[in-house]
Amino acid sequence: MGFEENKEGEKSGIEESGEEKENHGSMKRVESESSLYETEDDGEDAEGNKIELGPQCTLKEQFEKDKDDESLRKWKEQLLGNVDINNVGESLEPDVKILSLSIVSPGRSDIILPIPENGKPEGRWFTLKEGCHYHLKFSFQVSHNIVAGLKYTNNVWKTGVRVYNIKEMLGTFSPQLEPYTYETPEETTPSGYFARGSYSAKTKFVDDDNKCYLEISYSFDIRKDWANAE
Repeated sequence: MGFEENKEGEKSGIEESGEEKENHGSMKRVESESSLYETEDDGEDAEGNKIELGPQCTLKEQFEKDKDDESLRKWKEQLLGNVDINNVGESLEPDVKILSLSIVSPGRSDIILPIPENGKPEGRWFTLKEGCHYHLKFSFQVSHNIVAGLKYTNNVWKTGVRVYNIKEMLGTFSPQLEPYTYETPEETTPSGYFARGSYSAKTKFVDDDNKCYLEISYSFDIRKDWANAE
């Protein structure tokens, strides 16, 4: 869902020449990773390397651990906030439900993206205007246990070649009734003749255990103007 310039100045979007290349806008994103020109068959390499963590335990067990250590106790209380330990159950596995996804662009109404149950929206999921500023906003709910290292990843391909790759760490979240809301830094879509057209993409939400809570494969367009331009 995005395009940017990395720290070395290489484009993660569409490479162009001449005056069109000067039209590219870019916003740097903290703690992100980008790569160029990989095909859809190339591995989403970092996602396949599962981190070996210690044994899991329930939220109650975690709270009881090291309870005589004052600094650890305060840290756990800060992390858990107002969680009622007696009402979270005894599940080892956290659960994360993505409640909403939207694209926010200045001067326009938010584009609310419906989340299909099968993870595959029918047809084109959305259209972006070339050279526009935008960012993503999503809300999610955590239940049962703490989710560690929740990440958002997105890969974009054009004509079978990967032109954009991002992995952003969202953080560690405790279970609570109220949804969490996260907004990504602002980005700018590429512009010019070669930037316009259809793209395919895959978005995932995964944690440090490489457990995937949502995977969406979709297509979108970049055009001269928004769809149903106001």
